[in-house]
Amino acid sequence: MSLVETDWLQKNIDNVKIIDCSWHMPQTKRNGLEEYKKNHIPNTIFFDLDNNSKKDTDLPHMLVENLNWEKIVSKMGIKNKDKIVIYDNSDVISSCRCWFNFIYFGHDPELVHVLNGGFQKWIAEKRDVTNLETKIRISNYQSFEKKDLVKNKKSINQNINKKKFKVIDARNKDRFDGKVPEPRKGLRSGNIKNSFCIPFNQCLNENKTFKSRKELESLFKTCLENINEQNIVFSCGSGVTACVLALAYSLINDKYLPCIYDGSWAEYGLI
Repeated sequence: MSLVETDWLQKNIDNVKIIDCSWHMPQTKRNGLEEYKKNHIPNTIFFDLDNNSKKDTDLPHMLVENLNWEKIVSKMGIKNKDKIVIYDNSDVISSCRCWFNFIYFGHDPELVHVLNGGFQKWIAEKRDVTNLETKIRISNYQSFEKKDLVKNKKSINQNINKKKFKVIDARNKDRFDGKVPEPRKGLRSGNIKNSFCIPFNQCLNENKTFKSRKELESLFKTCLENINEQNIVFSCGSGVTACVLALAYSLINDKYLPCIYDGSWAEYGLI
């Protein structure tokens, strides 16, 4: 199961590596790292989504090279056999992007989890928080890329005619339909031909927990005839909320490994 509950984390807090991957949309003017420094779950390590993404590109949140990922994770003190719980305090559930990154770089999917409801639920339940820095002992993490879990623009374009996989977009319906301008400058409005739309927040309850299996099945059936399909690729604006859909789909299809169009509309929509 990709999710763990707050009760479970409370009981296992000393037996897992905990990551705060809070990332916020630029217009919110919030800083995940600064918020982490003020308050976080005890024993948590911060994962900076912007800094831990590819540098030599104008596209946001693109995956780094394999060697860079090994350095990033080793500096976090995480080992290959560690059980990991990732949370966030973000409206876009950015923890799911970190979850995807670990799976892409070969961490056992059974060992990578997202905290259901995130930091907001943890705080609402009045559980312990701290501002103390977590002590880290640098590890020697080894990774390998599961390259079939990422699509590029060429494969997306080829698929329009070949139809080997289905593309589901996590952006809101007005953006998908091209009724509103894209928030990122230099992008046209619209969507990838033959793609479908499930806005990521439709997978979530008001308190940012994921909806029930039955509710998620009904949601995905709006796009899929068979919810046991494996050839599903998720896209969004910049590769973050696509991972929310990927995790949600994994909750109803436990054989599915997340597959993302990493460039998403930030690349495909370039004018």
